[in-house]
Amino acid sequence: MSEAPHGAPIKTPGQLIAAVIAGFGIPVAIIILLAVYVNNSTRIGAGTDIEQSVKERIAPAAQVDVRDANAPRVYKTGEEVFKAVCSACHTAGTAGAPKFGDAGAWAARIGEGYDTLLHNALNGKGAMPARGGTSPDDYSDFEIARAVVYMANGSGGKLAEPAQPASGAAASAGASGAAAAPAGASANENAQAAAAVAALASVPQAAAPAAGAQSADAAQAGKALYEQVCQACHAAGVLNAPKFGDKAAWEPRLKEPMDTVYNYALHGKGAMPPKGGSNAPDADVKAAVDYMVNAAK
Repeated sequence: MSEAPHGAPIKTPGQLIAAVIAGFGIPVAIIILLAVYVNNSTRIGAGTDIEQSVKERIAPAAQVDVRDANAPRVYKTGEEVFKAVCSACHTAGTAGAPKFGDAGAWAARIGEGYDTLLHNALNGKGAMPARGGTSPDDYSDFEIARAVVYMANGSGGKLAEPAQPASGAAASAGASGAAAAPAGASANENAQAAAAVAALASVPQAAAPAAGAQSADAAQAGKALYEQVCQACHAAGVLNAPKFGDKAAWEPRLKEPMDTVYNYALHGKGAMPPKGGSNAPDADVKAAVDYMVNAAK
């Protein structure tokens, strides 16, 4: 048997030209498409975002945040403080922190009352650092209080929103006193509160001493601060403030550690504003507390 002759696939000059063009053109097109794909694909990792890398390299080493000292302060909401500070632990329940929204975990804590919740938030408890690891320059006591109320109310509580501090110590004292006045207070109690606020408004605001400075006589400083500030409420027992020298009124308060009593005086409690509405040094405030405590023993 004879074999059939093999026929060449390229029989005309046109087919030859087409084959040559395809042989060179197709590889070149594939290379171009691959290059475009690689260049336009999403790249991740350090140094891949050239524009961002350039911005970071030419950014100044330090920046100045210029603020208007006379502009009214804009306080963070409780939700904003929670997301920025508290959520790191209270979202996942880290180190035994009660999870946000877990009514069962929060019930006992809410039962202790707002003052205890705020005290623990400001001073720390267990694994939780004071103020959630922030400083008063980062978030004010009022903003921390907002975060406490936000978490408690988001977990089954019904706490009232804390009153926003007004500008100035006198206004702050007035706002705190008005917010803390119990519903249905008698006209006499309201009159006493108004008198106390008026007295606080007349308190001269002494400049804070230089760092490291101390009162020459702590006892005298405590007495002077009591007569200048504290007696506006503690002399007459305004809004349930324990009267000066009243052992029965002071007895339940002195069952708590002195650090706790000092903290109430420094940061406020109930109708009492922080430091009684003054800007006295912490040491003098503590000396005033000692002066009142010694009188009640």
